[in-house]
Amino acid sequence: MRKALILSSVLLPAITAAGIAAAGSEEKPDVQTIVSKANLVAYYQGNDGKAKVNMVITDKSGNKRQREFIILRKDVKDGGDQNYFVYFHQPADVRRMTYMVNKHAQLDKDDDRWLYMPALDLVKRIAAGDKRTSFVGSDFLYEDVSGRSLEEDTHELTETTDQLYIVKNVPKKPDTVEFNYFTVAIDRKTFVPMKMEFFDKQDKLYRVIESKKVEKIQDFYTVVKSEVRDLKKESKTEMEFGNVQYNINLGDDLFTERYLRRPPREAIR
Repeated sequence: MRKALILSSVLLPAITAAGIAAAGSEEKPDVQTIVSKANLVAYYQGNDGKAKVNMVITDKSGNKRQREFIILRKDVKDGGDQNYFVYFHQPADVRRMTYMVNKHAQLDKDDDRWLYMPALDLVKRIAAGDKRTSFVGSDFLYEDVSGRSLEEDTHELTETTDQLYIVKNVPKKPDTVEFNYFTVAIDRKTFVPMKMEFFDKQDKLYRVIESKKVEKIQDFYTVVKSEVRDLKKESKTEMEFGNVQYNINLGDDLFTERYLRRPPREAIR
């Protein structure tokens, strides 16, 4: 399945993350069932969604930078392809910048990503090799926005507590990523991924992503505050999501290259 857990606790949980009630059985599910349910919770609740996002980037000296943007998501097919559109309002240096992703379910087909930079009036195609670079100067990566396929990693259920499933994920192609493995703590009731920890090639923890606040919106459990910390840079990026809406009937044509320069009304208000 061409999706990943990573965005569920980073950029897109506010418009996608929703609860799935426990099945009522005391029997512990297998790891593939756990990660698949968490993936659906993180990416496929409702047919589409929208949120206003406030991002605060804090460097090791305590200096802060802010980003404000609108993010929209629409499923092409439940559990399959998806589209995302991001429109930046503030600050001035990124105002009117847009980022768009056409996500593909096929593992052998790269997602299509575009970035429009208004200062240069330039539409840039983001290469697949750039997906683990910084997203607009934050501690988020492009892959955090566009997602990581579940099939790129092997999954092992390493611990079960009263509240959480702890899953260890090891890349099948370790030379393509900078981490050795990462763990995900998944809420047993809602299947919302609550915490991710990334370990480098020396098995040292260097990156942490957490869901800080979860609310129920339109019957969906939604992460409305999340944080990513880079332990090597000693920096962090916080995200707060407001005006979250699901099932708003976004048009298919919104998620096309023609709207990168002149986004429609849905994307800018």
